[in-house]
Parts: sequence; structure tokens; C-alpha cells
Amino acid sequence: MTAQYPVARPRRLRRSPALRRMVAGTRLHAADLILPAFVKEGITEPHPVASMPGVFQHTRDSLRKAAHEAAEAGVGGIILFGIPAVKDARGSAADDPDGILQVALREVNAEVGDAVVVMADTCLDEFTDHGHCGILTPSGDVDNDATLERYASIAVAQAAAGSQMVAPSGMMDGQVGAIRSALDGAGYGNVPILAYSVKYASAFFGPFREAAECAPQFGDRSTHQQDPAGPLEEALREVRLDLAEGADAVMVKPALAYLDVITRVRDEVDVPVAAYQVSGEYAMIEAAAANGWVDRDRMITESLVAIKRAGADQILTYWATEVARRL
Repeated sequence: MTAQYPVARPRRLRRSPALRRMVAGTRLHAADLILPAFVKEGITEPHPVASMPGVFQHTRDSLRKAAHEAAEAGVGGIILFGIPAVKDARGSAADDPDGILQVALREVNAEVGDAVVVMADTCLDEFTDHGHCGILTPSGDVDNDATLERYASIAVAQAAAGSQMVAPSGMMDGQVGAIRSALDGAGYGNVPILAYSVKYASAFFGPFREAAECAPQFGDRSTHQQDPAGPLEEALREVRLDLAEGADAVMVKPALAYLDVITRVRDEVDVPVAAYQVSGEYAMIEAAAANGWVDRDRMITESLVAIKRAGADQILTYWATEVARRL
């Protein structure tokens, strides 16, 4: 660049909303957004999640209503998390054809499946009485390979219930390959896998544990989720492994504290990259706005723009329907 001030004046392109909109380098679209939704068995009214104002544990009826609202707003997808009435050590309800998640998948897919991508979280923590993401050994460790068998069965049950995509989130080694093999063997070869490839053992997940009722009864998930201070190459290795096992898209979770990771993953791969704006990110903005400390709508938009600018193609966000309406 040869021109300098006073000839060069970058502010010329910022003078009006129309100019700023015309030259914007990052654009949000409603179809980029995926709404996470919780459905709980045995309740007659939606239950507010105290740590996530505006988010509910849904009944089947209120979930269908929320799905319709998301579809009408143009949201691209909805991902369901099920909370069963009865939990046990192996998460038996997770692959029960009549379990709450499979019932909800059938109902939501039947009603809005032509308008939005209906998908399911493929994990065990919402279904186990100990709150961990897999089968436990007698010593209390998560048994990686025994857990793969459960994930494979869950994914097939979800596909049979109409899930248009499955999203394994447990961070077990080999989970994508086990699920791909099971889906193909059961005749669901066309069901894609959105892999939670880069998922950190993050403090930002706190409010989700209330929403999904999945707080570990002991220990934590640092033996299988990534260390927030771990090397970036570890994240990229996880992505490469999942793609080699058959993942169709990959995800980074959380989003805002890991924008650099999103960018590197986007540069690394030629498949869609999703990012999950998690419960802690949502709760912080809502809490600050409730105290009058920030402009809520601007903060929401700015946070989503940052995630998009970092390289995310899709964003899982609890504000999906609200933001889609504004867009």
C-alpha cells in the first residue's frame, strides 16, 4: 500500500450502516445456526434451567413447539439431548427405542424434518446414574472400548428413530469408526457423523450439567476430554483421526475461548467445521445483561460474529432461534 494519511482514510467505509453492511467481511446466516434442545421424560410443564435464563428442559409438546419456532425462523438444525426418568450404570435408556430421546427424535423429525436437520447428541452422560460418558471399570475409570459398543448401539437407535445426523461427544478413542461401522452395517450408511473432535475439559460447561442433569457423581472428564492447556497439535491430531474413521464434519467445543483452534482446524480440513457456543458462554452474557453491564443483543451478535470469523461454518448456540429471527 502506497497511500498514507491524509489520502488514505479507512473511516470512509464506516460512515453509515449501509456502507458497513455492504463491506462486511463476516456474515451470519440463519441456516448456519444449530439449536441445542433438552427434552425430559416424565414432566408435564417445561422446566426453566436456572443457570441459563430462557433455556428449558422441554416436555415432548414444548419441544415440538420450539422445533417449529426454530424452523419458522430459518434455523439450520436442532440437536436433541434426552433426560430419562430412570438412569443406570450402562445408560440403558440411551438406545431404548421407546426412550425419551428416540421418541423425541421421531416426533420432531416427523414435524420439521423437511425444514431443519434433526440430529442427536450421541453420548451416555445424560443417561448414566454416575454421570460419566461411558461404561466404568470396577475401579471407576471410563472403559474406552466397552463404551464404543454402547455408542455404536446408541447411534443405530438414533438413526432408526429418524435422526438425520449423529454427533458423538464422548471423546472416546475410536468412537467415530465404531459408529460408522455400526451405522453402515445396520443400513444407515447415508447418516452423516458430526464428530465432537476437539472437546476440552472446560469450566465453561458448568450450566449444561444442570440442564442435562449429567454432573459426574465423582471425578471429572479430564482423562478423555482435552486439556485446555494442551498443545494445538493434539487438537489437529484428534481431527485427523476422526476424519480417517469416517467423520463427515467436525466440531470444536467450547467456541469463544478456543477461536484460535477453530481457525487452525478450518485451515486444516476440507469438511464443514462446527463450533459449540456452550452453556457457560451463554450464561455469562445473560448474567451480565441482567445486571445492566452489557448491551445484550450486541454482545450476542458480536460473540457469534467472532466464532464465524474464526472459521466456523455452523454454530451451535442456545440463541439460534432468537438470532435467526433478527437475521
